[in-house]
Amino acid sequence: MNVIAMLTDLRQEFILHFGEMGSRWGINRTVGQIYAALFLSQDPLCADDLVGMLGVSRSNVSMSLKELQSWNLVHLRHLPGDRRDFFTTPDDMWQIVRTLVEERKKREIDPTLTKLRQLEMRPGSAEDAYAQGRITEMRELIELLTGWYDQMNTLETERLVALLHMGAKLQKFAQSARILPRRATKTEN
Repeated sequence: MNVIAMLTDLRQEFILHFGEMGSRWGINRTVGQIYAALFLSQDPLCADDLVGMLGVSRSNVSMSLKELQSWNLVHLRHLPGDRRDFFTTPDDMWQIVRTLVEERKKREIDPTLTKLRQLEMRPGSAEDAYAQGRITEMRELIELLTGWYDQMNTLETERLVALLHMGAKLQKFAQSARILPRRATKTEN
């Protein structure tokens, strides 16, 4: 199979877009492109396939694959009779999303919570009272959101999808049950 010949306009546009978005998500452009190429590939790809497909250096591909492995977003595969390492992405979209959210939480949210807790424990002067109050508000909000995330993450995928599909119905229920205050709409103003 010639992987390089399979890079259609559709695939190329998707891969290039993922590379552009990578920098906005805080990852290297090549990491984004490699992930996109692996995501779209029906078959596992080796580093040589990715070098040829994307026109980037072997060392760049190797470093990018290591980064994707550290995020648990790609899996190493071995093919019978081939000594090279091949890579794939998980087939289950929900597994990908759960992994991405968990890894970002681990790298970004958890250290922030740790720092906020440390800052709250610091004795402060009268000048710091307002700042400490704001730090506490931020910690409480982040803990509320991460607590909700932890609860949602324990749901089976089918239940989570059903819950997400309910969307606006849940908002209407919460308002009618007086769980949420009713807000005036633009037409009521």
